[in-house]
Amino acid sequence: MVAGHKVSCAVNHPSLESPIWGGSMCHTRSQCALMRQTYTMYRRLNCQLRQATLRTRSIGEKHTMKPLVSPSVLSANFARLQEDIKAAEKGGADRFHLDVMDGHFVPNISFGPMIVRTMKTITKVPLDVHLMISDPDKYIPEFVSAGAEFVVPHIEASYDVYRSVQLIVELGAKAGIALNPGTPVESVEPLLDKIDMVLIMSVCPGFGGQRFQPPALKRVKDLRSMLDKLKPGVHIAVDGGVKKENIAEIYASGADILLAGSAVFETQDIEKAVRELKRLVEKP
Repeated sequence: MVAGHKVSCAVNHPSLESPIWGGSMCHTRSQCALMRQTYTMYRRLNCQLRQATLRTRSIGEKHTMKPLVSPSVLSANFARLQEDIKAAEKGGADRFHLDVMDGHFVPNISFGPMIVRTMKTITKVPLDVHLMISDPDKYIPEFVSAGAEFVVPHIEASYDVYRSVQLIVELGAKAGIALNPGTPVESVEPLLDKIDMVLIMSVCPGFGGQRFQPPALKRVKDLRSMLDKLKPGVHIAVDGGVKKENIAEIYASGADILLAGSAVFETQDIEKAVRELKRLVEKP
């Protein structure tokens, strides 16, 4: 177990007077007692599983997840989209990131499922779709149907984000959760059993080409520390201002998916730009 980290096995349960125990779900005190006993066993088992996870992590262990470079398509030249995507793919792009904006959750409007469908005709590289929209549940099926392998709504955009994540998984895609700069990283903990990725925004979403904000590094470190204790396999992506000057530091802080827009597509040689970003995080 990581030094200084304690897991409480205290079992708390709702009052017998609450609807869960004393309402329509149980009508006798014996039924209430049985339900409470079942709930207690569940909580203890969950606690034991968390402790076992912690014991598998050695003190001071750093993350060793393979770095993945994911060019952000929003910065591509849509008049020559196929050419830009093929160049990035040739350079070794591990994923392609698509920012969907609705003009409501964020100020700008970008594109919809049609571009995702078009991307599937251009490349076989996995697509992750970042939903910067106010009503993600309404559009998640369309993006999964269009070919998105990963769908990432914002935790701030959904009144029932667990339902959004569950919908993505039920439709056969992998789910992620995006966090704005002011949202605590701890807010994703209840979702860890369903998600494969947490996307940390280093900038306020809605505009490409913004400068990376250094406070994001601490957020990534804090999140990686939490994930190492609870679910080490969850990826951390960073979006906003990722460039060759800072990509190595961002990766070292705990992020393994590096989203780069202008650093890839607003260069003279897209293929070379991707190769250089990968070299900077893959060097021994």
